[in-house]
Amino acid sequence: MRTGIEQGMERGLQREAELFGLLVVTDVSRQLVRIFFAQNALRKDTGVDDPAVKPRPVDEVAVLGGGLMGGGIAYVTAAVARKPVRIKEKDDEALGRAFASVRGILDERVKRRRITPLDREDAMALVTGTTGLEGLHRADAIIEAVYEDLDLKHRVLREVEAVAKPTAIFASNTSTLPITRIAEASARPENVVGMHYFSPVHRMPLLEVVRGAKTAPEVVATAVALGKAQGKTVIVVDDGPGFYTSRVLAPYLNEAAWLLTEGADIHQVDEAMMDWGFPVGPFQLLDEVGIDVARKAAKTLVDAFGERMRAPEALQKVIDDGRLGRKNGRGFYTYGGARKKHVDPTVYRLLPGGEKRKRFDRREIQDRLSLQFCNEAALCLEQGILRSARDGDVGAIFGLGFPPFRGGPFRFMDAEGIGEIVRRLREWEQKLGPRFAPAPSLVEMAAAGRRFHEDD
Repeated sequence: MRTGIEQGMERGLQREAELFGLLVVTDVSRQLVRIFFAQNALRKDTGVDDPAVKPRPVDEVAVLGGGLMGGGIAYVTAAVARKPVRIKEKDDEALGRAFASVRGILDERVKRRRITPLDREDAMALVTGTTGLEGLHRADAIIEAVYEDLDLKHRVLREVEAVAKPTAIFASNTSTLPITRIAEASARPENVVGMHYFSPVHRMPLLEVVRGAKTAPEVVATAVALGKAQGKTVIVVDDGPGFYTSRVLAPYLNEAAWLLTEGADIHQVDEAMMDWGFPVGPFQLLDEVGIDVARKAAKTLVDAFGERMRAPEALQKVIDDGRLGRKNGRGFYTYGGARKKHVDPTVYRLLPGGEKRKRFDRREIQDRLSLQFCNEAALCLEQGILRSARDGDVGAIFGLGFPPFRGGPFRFMDAEGIGEIVRRLREWEQKLGPRFAPAPSLVEMAAAGRRFHEDD
């Protein structure tokens, strides 16, 4: 524009063409184009390999639990999928909060002129509620969004299955508990599937559909079709503790915690990872998720995968001090009236090294955290949790904020070179221990000179 103003339209257009030509051949451009095509491919993917499998019709949906997640699921069902949704809550007060949550999202969209007031009323007319089991017999899909407790999920499943139609699918929004274990309480385990949404549901684009050991193919296809109708980018993963997204996130967050116990500064770690391309740093993310929630999820993963998933015990001291994150206004950061949050320096008193922190090389922080993330992604693909490297890239970008311009963990490892990734993992393994041991598939690929995306 400046060239055009100063030197005339013809020269301005010529300069625009020159700059566009340079931009379009960059690595960033190539990675973003690849992600675009991966998204398009997933829109056509039914989630099952057999083209003869068709999804069941879903005309009405029920959501069990109207908290932060349940309210968001109800919103995308009513406002995006345009399907009637019934929220079940424990009492009238909780049900009122659930309605207010859905209404609040719609109010925000009206305020931003994304929808009209009439659109808002049309969407709210599709949302009903109950404190009992009334109306659940009509639901074709029942989505459970209660607390991450296996006994509670079993109790809820048995309760609603007693009144649900035999063809209704039961989807759990769990982020770590294996779907196969949840389905143990079901009389129809073939109807049980995972639908792992991300918070906030109305903003986060990914849905992770989890196939249990007994989940019927048409149930997977139904969950995928419903997710697409709700406006989600959907990947299908196999069952296992943490599935894909929670599993790869755990060692990434753990490594940030290990740095903290070594004396690192919270702000420096967060800033380093945002500079690397993540939208928020690991400690900001822990505050948003809830430090206690992350700790509980980590225990599930330690039980399944052993010591390499263990977080430093110092995190328990943070929780014992009553620091749960943003939800109670106390975490790694301060929360209050100030527009800009700051690291709470008193948290350092609970950690090794106290308030005297030391600076780390930014590249070390970025290397340790990104390698933990990518190595776990390789293990998920190796063990069949992921259907493809493509799904792993899309899931990491749209569910966890992995930098899009890096193309996802598998594209990133291809770009760096699998041999180089293995070399750096071995180096950190020698310095810090077996949690950095490279995935066997990475070692094999490095020896054979192979890549994850061989089509490039």
